[in-house]
Amino acid sequence: MTTFDELLAAAPRPDLRRATAGLNLLKEEVSRGPDPDATRRQHAKGKLTVQERLDLLFDPDTFTEIEPLRRHRATGFGLEDRKPHGDGVVIGWGQVHGRTVFAYAHDFRVFAGALGEAHAAKVHKVMDLALSAGAPLVGLNDGAGARIQEGVTALAGYGGIFQRNTRASGVVPQLSVMLGPCAGGAAYSPALTDFVFMVRGTSQMFLTGPDVVHAVTGEEITHNGLGGADVHAGVSGVAGFCYDDEGECLKDVRYLLSLLPQNNRELPPHAPGTDPVDRRTDALTSIVPADPAQAYDVRAVIGEIVDDGEFFEVHEAWARNVVCAFARLGGQVVGIVANQPAALAGVLDIHGSEKAARFVSICDSFNIPLVTLVDVPGFLPGVDQEHGGIIRHGAKLLHAYCNASVPRISLVLRKAYGGAYIVMDSRSIGADLSFAWPTNEIAVMGAEGAANVVFRREIAASEDPVATRARLVEEYKSELMHPYYAAERGLIDDVIDPGDTRRTLIRALAMLHGKHTVLPDRKHGNVPL
Repeated sequence: MTTFDELLAAAPRPDLRRATAGLNLLKEEVSRGPDPDATRRQHAKGKLTVQERLDLLFDPDTFTEIEPLRRHRATGFGLEDRKPHGDGVVIGWGQVHGRTVFAYAHDFRVFAGALGEAHAAKVHKVMDLALSAGAPLVGLNDGAGARIQEGVTALAGYGGIFQRNTRASGVVPQLSVMLGPCAGGAAYSPALTDFVFMVRGTSQMFLTGPDVVHAVTGEEITHNGLGGADVHAGVSGVAGFCYDDEGECLKDVRYLLSLLPQNNRELPPHAPGTDPVDRRTDALTSIVPADPAQAYDVRAVIGEIVDDGEFFEVHEAWARNVVCAFARLGGQVVGIVANQPAALAGVLDIHGSEKAARFVSICDSFNIPLVTLVDVPGFLPGVDQEHGGIIRHGAKLLHAYCNASVPRISLVLRKAYGGAYIVMDSRSIGADLSFAWPTNEIAVMGAEGAANVVFRREIAASEDPVATRARLVEEYKSELMHPYYAAERGLIDDVIDPGDTRRTLIRALAMLHGKHTVLPDRKHGNVPL
């Protein structure tokens, strides 16, 4: 096969046909990447090549690459003898489900995907284009961090990426897909984006690697044990999604993009289906026990309500006491926040509050209505929670809801006690509509706890404290905790038949479709970070 260099050397004089043939040869060489051994090594690690990943992400034959011929200009440490085209990153745009999406993708076969000056300039270029065009940006990350041979210029390149991540935040969706290592300062870019995807066994994220950890603390730990996919999906909460292979990961990246708008000035794509909008949801009466102390899986409630039972959960393995998911109701994309009685009885704690607050903020940024399913006994008590700042972290969720200007609907499934009820998008903090089922209990606290406080002396003075306490608990329930107490005072818009839940929510969303909120004139709120 004739190479580009051979063709160029054989050219006796300038000729457009020969030059065009040379260009095509050069681009074929760039597309193939470095020597075949590098590709075999990539595959041996269970990883795809950059071209294979882009083929999975974009609709067929829609990706347009830019700056494929760029080279670095660094010298020293042998770099002057190694100037591969592309400089270890592919950038461009294409179509995902027929809509424009921008992407940059590291090529680990070139300088191990490490970022240098030219590499960074390419990433800056595509980030600027995504912001200008008002389209999502996907980063396929598989790089070894800063290119050490280029020194501080590589670090400055990361600074430019972080600045652009921040500038694009809340303007266009930003998705980070971790398909290899991501160490040191490079990890901050994914952390600044809206969603992080990881693949088990091949992707890791950490600021300091196992060797540094061992040198400083004496702790022995593997790369995956320190910053693998399961760690960040289930322990740290850095990753929202975790997969066994790249194909399934990129399939869900495409699916998430189908639920998001192109930018903050557009609405999410509407996709009417075959699930009737007036379908009865009578199964809910058997899914949710009337006994407020009995556990159940709120995901079964979500599946019964939403279109075709299909929803896409975010942070499924982290802070399981709160469920956050995207779904469609009557074809309209919604964000669902729900207490999960199957985990910690559905209480709010530090991690659950952070998880829900982040999700509410993302939905509000991208015009996605919020549906909140409430079954919360309160905030998790304990010294660790108080010392860990549950007040501050709970305030994040409160701030996120109060600040949200999208349509907001809450539904009390069962119990809603104390400050946690207020925080879970109650009418008092701005929910547009609030509904409840006929078994709801909305109160300052549970009847047993309330009786211990309100009737403490009467119970203590009684000849039969147990019987007296039981009688007073029932009295408190009948007076202040019956299902219609909140509705009688206008704190609930209606008490509904569980079988009408889907129809009620869809009608409410249709009414609120054109909601417009006038916000205060300010730069931004001071979030209790």
